[in-house]
Amino acid sequence: VMQVILSLAQVPLLGILIVLSVPGLGAGMLEAFHVTARGGLPVLGLLFRPLLSSPQRGRFFAMGAMVFVIGVVTISILVPASGNLPDEALLLRLQQGEVDALAELDPAFVRSLLMAFLVSIGISGTLSYLSIPLIWFYRRPFFAALGEGMQALLVHWKPFLMLGLGVMAVFIPIALLTGLLLRLSTAGGVVAVIATGLVMMLLLLFQLVLFGTQYCAARDIFGEIEGGDRDPGPDQRGDLDEEKPKDDQLVA
Repeated sequence: VMQVILSLAQVPLLGILIVLSVPGLGAGMLEAFHVTARGGLPVLGLLFRPLLSSPQRGRFFAMGAMVFVIGVVTISILVPASGNLPDEALLLRLQQGEVDALAELDPAFVRSLLMAFLVSIGISGTLSYLSIPLIWFYRRPFFAALGEGMQALLVHWKPFLMLGLGVMAVFIPIALLTGLLLRLSTAGGVVAVIATGLVMMLLLLFQLVLFGTQYCAARDIFGEIEGGDRDPGPDQRGDLDEEKPKDDQLVA
């Protein structure tokens, strides 16, 4: 469902709203991991909970705006001048998902665009990796979450370096296999459908690895999760039920 939502980012106006919602949707994924870790069953509504029914939604939209600005600034700096940009017809074909149109792009433009994309993802991902769980699970304000998240990354740089190398080791074969499947998808017919489905599955599995490490890292660094606006479970209520007046008292 999250992949379907993100695929609508190329729709005018709606795409901007989706980009602003990405941190909140990421918090929904982390909430699904939290429910699963407690033995519950994650339901679809958890994906939208941080954006629809939490006081932290403004902080998530602010983080989405920060990510959007970082992407725009990075692309404007690293992508070459307009002389290498594809024409409008080619851009329209790319927006419609035509894989053949990728072969018509200027290789220099593709390299610079890919570099800008990686730099943008690296910067925004570093800033939001621990900030999103800090906002959602520990109710930190926006700037406090950014500062505390960056401080935690610097303090624990050794395990995060090993984590980054491990994720990269997983990503390289996935990227190579994805490139091979994308070439097969240009053949058309049943092969294209199967190849496209396998690409989606690979990307989904890799994203689950990223969200899983994000949740576990936050819980290991900042302690067990007790905050948030979710209803306390049976193991969190403690003596709350004993403090409530019982119905038999009213009858008496």
